[in-house]
Amino acid sequence: WDTRGRMLPPLGPAATKDPVLSVPCSPNVCAVQKLIGTNRKYFTNCKQWYQRKICGKSTVISYECCPGYEKVPGEKGCPAALPLSNIYETLGVVGSATTQLYSDRSNLRPEIEGPGSFTIFAPSNEAWASLSAETLDSLVSNVNIELLNALRYHMVDKRVLTDDLKHGTTLNSMYQNLPIQIHHYPNGIVTVNCARLLKADHHATNGVVHVIDKVIATTTNTIQQIIETEDSLETLRTAVAASDLSSLLESEGQYTLLAPTNEAFEKIPRETLNRILGDPEALRDLLNHHILKSAMCAEAIIAGLTMETLEGATLDVGCSGEELTLNGKPIIANKDVLATNGVVHFVNELLIPDSAKTVFELAQESEVSKSTDLFRQAGLSSHLTGSEQVTLLAPVNNVFKDGLPVIDSNMRNLLLNHIVKDQLSSKYLYHGQKLQTLGDKELRVFVYRNNLCIENACIAAHDKRGRFGTLFSVDKMLTPPTGSVMDVLKADHRFSTLVAAIQSAGLTENLNRPGTFTVFAPTNEAFQAMPQGELNKLLGNAKELANILKFHVADEILVSGAVTALVRLKSMQGDKLEVSMKNNVIHINKEPVAESDIMATNGVIYAVNSVLQPQASRPQERGDEPADPALEIFKQASALSKVKTSHSPVYSRILARMKENSGAF
Repeated sequence: WDTRGRMLPPLGPAATKDPVLSVPCSPNVCAVQKLIGTNRKYFTNCKQWYQRKICGKSTVISYECCPGYEKVPGEKGCPAALPLSNIYETLGVVGSATTQLYSDRSNLRPEIEGPGSFTIFAPSNEAWASLSAETLDSLVSNVNIELLNALRYHMVDKRVLTDDLKHGTTLNSMYQNLPIQIHHYPNGIVTVNCARLLKADHHATNGVVHVIDKVIATTTNTIQQIIETEDSLETLRTAVAASDLSSLLESEGQYTLLAPTNEAFEKIPRETLNRILGDPEALRDLLNHHILKSAMCAEAIIAGLTMETLEGATLDVGCSGEELTLNGKPIIANKDVLATNGVVHFVNELLIPDSAKTVFELAQESEVSKSTDLFRQAGLSSHLTGSEQVTLLAPVNNVFKDGLPVIDSNMRNLLLNHIVKDQLSSKYLYHGQKLQTLGDKELRVFVYRNNLCIENACIAAHDKRGRFGTLFSVDKMLTPPTGSVMDVLKADHRFSTLVAAIQSAGLTENLNRPGTFTVFAPTNEAFQAMPQGELNKLLGNAKELANILKFHVADEILVSGAVTALVRLKSMQGDKLEVSMKNNVIHINKEPVAESDIMATNGVIYAVNSVLQPQASRPQERGDEPADPALEIFKQASALSKVKTSHSPVYSRILARMKENSGAF
C-alpha cells in the first residue's frame, strides 16, 4: 500500500462484484476492509488485511476507486484522475458531506475555498449522526460561534500528511491554538484525539483532507483533574491522594488510566480492600497497575496485545466486537475520555496486581486452589495471609484428583514443610541451595536443564510474587528426606536383601556419608526373580557383588521431574545408566521403576523390581550351592526383613537349602 491507501501487490480475493475493480493491482484501486454486521470500515494496510479479522469478527475486502480517481469504460481499475478541487469541494468527494454542509452554515466555507494551506480532520457523515441530540443542538443553534469554533478545532494551518503524523505528537489547531493529539500505532492505525483516521491524504488545491470517525472536542483537563471532577471516581480520588500519585497524573506525558469506578471498589471484599488501602506500598502497586505507560485509544485496538503497566506487570488488552476487554473480560464502562496528558477509560472491576496480594489470594486464583483448602483445613492460613515473609510450595490441583488427604498431625507437619522461610524468587535459586521450612526441615534445590526442583517436587509454573510471600506451583507433594540412603533402605522391609548385600560388600559407609547419590534399589522381589544359580554365584562373590551394587548407584541426584526422553548417568561402577520416561513411567536401562523419588539426605532412591546387569558383566563359573558369604547375606536379610512370618516360595526354598547344607541360623 502507498500512503494514500492505494494497493500495490495482491493479497487475496476481492468481495466486489465489479469486474473492472476485481483485479487488486489495477491502477488507483483502493481496498476497504468492512467489519461484517457493522458500518465500520478500515482502509487497511497489508498486515491487518492478512489477519482478515478485527476484534474477533470476520471482515470482507472490497475495492473501490481511490478518492480523486474514477473508472473509464473498458479500462481496468480507475485510470482517470479528477482535477484537484479546494478543500470545500473535496469534502463532498471523500464522504464528508455533513462537514461540508456545516462549513457552509458556519461561514467557514470562504476560508476553505480560498487561498492558503490547511489540513482538516473532517468527521464522516456517520460521526456527525452519532452525536447526541443535545450536543448537536448546541452546535447548530449557534453556528457562527459554537459550530465555527468546533470546525476550526478540526483544522491546522498547514498541510500535514500521514507521514507527518508521528506518535505522541501534538498539532496546534486553528481554534485558539489548542492542541490536537496524534497517535500513530504500530498496527498502522492513526488517531486524532482518539478518533480514528478513516481516509487519509486526500489532496486539495489549498491543503489536505483526512476523514475521521468522530467529532473531536477540545480538552484542557489533565488525568488528575478528570479524577477530581468525576463523581463516579470518588473512591479512586481518595486512593490517589493517599498514594501521592497526584503529581504524576497531572504532569506532562502520555498515559492511559484504567480508572476503577466506585462500583469497582465496592465489589472487593471489605477486608481485602482495607488491607490494601492501609498498606502504602500495596496501594501504590494497585494504582500503578491501572496506569499504562503510553496513551492507548480504543480505536487503535483491533486485536489482543499485551501492555506493561507502571507497576511492572502486564495486562492483556483486547476487544470483542464493539467492546474493549482487559484480561479477556469486557469491563470497560466508558472509553476514550481524553486528557491533555493521556486518555482515561473507566473500568467497573478493580485490577489487583499480584504484588498487592497475599500468598493465600495468589493461590486461590491459580491452579493450586485445592492446596489452599488443604492449608486452611490444617489451620495454617495465618502464615499465608499476614505480613510473614514466606514462599509456599503448593501442589497443583491435579495432584489431588482423587481427593484431599486427611488432616492429621503428620499431614500438618508435612504441610509446614511446604512453607519456606523467606520470600524467594525462582530466578535466584541455584543448584545445591538449602532452604529452611517452617517445619524445621532443610530442603535442597536441584537445577536441571529442563526443570527446577525442590527435593522431589518440580516447579510447574512461573512463580507469583505477592506483597509479602511468593507462590511456587509444584507438580507433586513434597517428601522431605528423613535420613541417609542407608537409613531409608533399612527402614523399608522391601530392601532387606539389598541392605544385607550392601553390608556384605562393604559399601555401607559410602551410602551413609554426605553425598549426592541416585540409587536404583533392587527390591527383595528383584533378587528372588533371579535364576537360583545366578543368584548364588552373585551373592557368593563379594567382589562381583560390590561391582553389581555400584552399577546401581550414580554420584549425582536425579529426581524424576528432570527426566524427559533420555538421561545418561555414570554409575559408580563406571558404566553408563540410561534413565528414560515412557508413558509417564520412569525406566532405568529399559526396566520400569516401581517407585520414584524416595528422598534421602544424601540422595534419592528408585525402587526397581529387577537387578541391573552391566553390559560387560559375565558371571564366573561356580558350583550350584551357595558359598558361605551368600549364606551370611541371606541370614542378614532375614534378620532385617520386617516380614517375619512369611516368605515368597523362592525365598523360602533358598533358605531351606542353606539350612540343609549349613545347619540352622
